[in-house]
Amino acid sequence: MQDSGDSLSGRMLGAELRRSRERRGYTLADAARVIRASTSKISRLERGQNPVKYRDLNDLAMFYGVSREERAHLDQLHQQVGNEDLIQRFSDVTPAYFKRLIGLERSASRITVYEPRVVPGLLQTEEYARALVRLIEVDRSERDIELLVLLRMERQLRLGGDGPSLAALIYERVLYEGFGPGRMMAEQMRYLRDAAAADKVTVRILPKQVIALPAPIFHLSFLDGEHQELAYVEHANSANYITQRAELDRTRSQLTNIRENVYTREDSVVALERAIDYWERIAAEEEQPC
Repeated sequence: MQDSGDSLSGRMLGAELRRSRERRGYTLADAARVIRASTSKISRLERGQNPVKYRDLNDLAMFYGVSREERAHLDQLHQQVGNEDLIQRFSDVTPAYFKRLIGLERSASRITVYEPRVVPGLLQTEEYARALVRLIEVDRSERDIELLVLLRMERQLRLGGDGPSLAALIYERVLYEGFGPGRMMAEQMRYLRDAAAADKVTVRILPKQVIALPAPIFHLSFLDGEHQELAYVEHANSANYITQRAELDRTRSQLTNIRENVYTREDSVVALERAIDYWERIAAEEEQPC
């Protein structure tokens, strides 16, 4: 009998972990201590006989000090194995109220997000996301921070292929709110500009002279099911899921008002180009010797 694709990916993932361990000169016992397991379990993981939990993969990759390219390959193999879904893999660093949103994103046909404070998570670069997570999750370990960043990056992967389309409405002041060095911010602005050219992504900028709603809005549309839309409003340590018709009508009206005031596609790109120029100037100044 032929092995399934998942089984083959599992063996390939195990073999890559073994090679990473051996290249760094670590023993099975060294790896076992990292994930608080037995040496026999590490051996089974490396032979592809046991599924690798994402938390264990993350701990081992950090311990082995793998490169970004090696890590991307490990993550790709793990995704192909299909032994856990996104919620399970990040369950220990994800609040309960956010897990529901992750599950809903998968089945949505369209996502509309309005963001007056930061670049929307679904359009953040890895470095920008890391800077934000470090700023917000002040009591998290470095390991948990990396897991939260990876969760954000993997949510973005759902936008490709058969995933939902995304409409991002971003307040112009967000483009000039620095959360890191100019180089990082310029990279984030370029990423937004390039994302605006994608088939399933729409990026519109709300002019800074417009009085903006203070709280972000996350709206999801579905092709079928009992509820064909809902809105999600996140607070400091909780979130509201809006499904009642009156509240949904109000939220939809708010989004309509925002859409009526945003720049056109061409002018939004111009606004992003202005932000890129601004941060590139900042980056050049930062690189000047004192």
